[in-house]
Amino acid sequence: MEIRHLTSDDLDAVLDNRRRAFGPLSGGGAETWRKLVSPMLPEGRYLGAFDGPRLVGAARINPYVQWWHGRPLSMGGVAGVTVSPEDRGRGVGRMLTHAAIERCAELGHAVSALYPATTPVYRSAGYEHAGVLQRITVPAEALRTLGGPGGAAGAVKLRRMGPADAAELVALIGRVHAATRASGPLCLDERTWRLWLEDDDDFCYLAEDGFVVYRWSDGNIEVDNLLAGSEATARALWSVVGSASTVAKSVTACVDPADPVLWMLRERSKDEVTQTRWMFRLIDLPAAVEGRGFPAGVHVETPVEVTDSRRPGNAGAWLLRVDGGSGSVTRRDTPPGEAARLTIGGMSALFAGVPTATLRRAGLLTGGSPDADDALDAAFGCGAYMIDYF
Repeated sequence: MEIRHLTSDDLDAVLDNRRRAFGPLSGGGAETWRKLVSPMLPEGRYLGAFDGPRLVGAARINPYVQWWHGRPLSMGGVAGVTVSPEDRGRGVGRMLTHAAIERCAELGHAVSALYPATTPVYRSAGYEHAGVLQRITVPAEALRTLGGPGGAAGAVKLRRMGPADAAELVALIGRVHAATRASGPLCLDERTWRLWLEDDDDFCYLAEDGFVVYRWSDGNIEVDNLLAGSEATARALWSVVGSASTVAKSVTACVDPADPVLWMLRERSKDEVTQTRWMFRLIDLPAAVEGRGFPAGVHVETPVEVTDSRRPGNAGAWLLRVDGGSGSVTRRDTPPGEAARLTIGGMSALFAGVPTATLRRAGLLTGGSPDADDALDAAFGCGAYMIDYF
């Protein structure tokens, strides 16, 4: 069995595998999928596993930017991992995952993330559960009134958004995530945003410091993305969504678990929430730490020791330094027992804000000291989330 880059000639076979793995796409869905993946083929972002001439599995690496404490990192989003039903149990998924990790490194991604259909395969490759994609359901009427008497939405200039606005949208997303010190959310590239903004079934509005993309779904409203950099814009965008309340009874939205809308609702005693977990992996440990943002008031200097059988460049003894909002790791000789010792999965989870107490009790962190744990939590602590599923 061999792994190679897919070409346009392979797409029919990939679609057939996808249909068998996830169910059929509609005619329009299949066409959109082809538009999405075709530009990735010459970039080597679609990998196929072949048994002779026969495609038995595939995996795609989406080009994303992901924010960590307000700073952008190049992230490879592993998606579309499929294996033919008759070839399951042969280790194809494991081979594709390992190949995707190496390809992420070749493409210059410092980190990688995915939504797992199964945990063990990805955990064995160094991925670990990190953050959430959280969906809330709220009454549409509760959102309609967020604009206040007379509609505070009128104080914020909104306009309809289309494919020509992709570059402006990408820049806006970066500004808001940087200003809010966000950890975990991603941004699609301009090419992909242009494709999604072509969808006639979506309603898209843009403000100076925010945007919303929503649609009708079974008589109610589904918000795909809503991001706002100020109270006024948040109220304006959510009230526009809620303006359908004479027909739609509820609104479902993917949001930051600490999204300000949850503090704006007049009544909130019980949240209707579902969560989807995503997994995360450091591809290039030094580049990831150097590119990540950290709290400006935190100063840390502590040894860590990392094991990574797939990416030896991440493994070994390091001195972690955090100061003035920036971080670094440098090679060092660590006396036995001094360093906090982590698997690459544990280090990835720590990077994504999972507390050291959790990592210790899960067996992902040993050694070190209570003081070192406090320092690591102060540096990396965050509530990592995404609002995009891929």
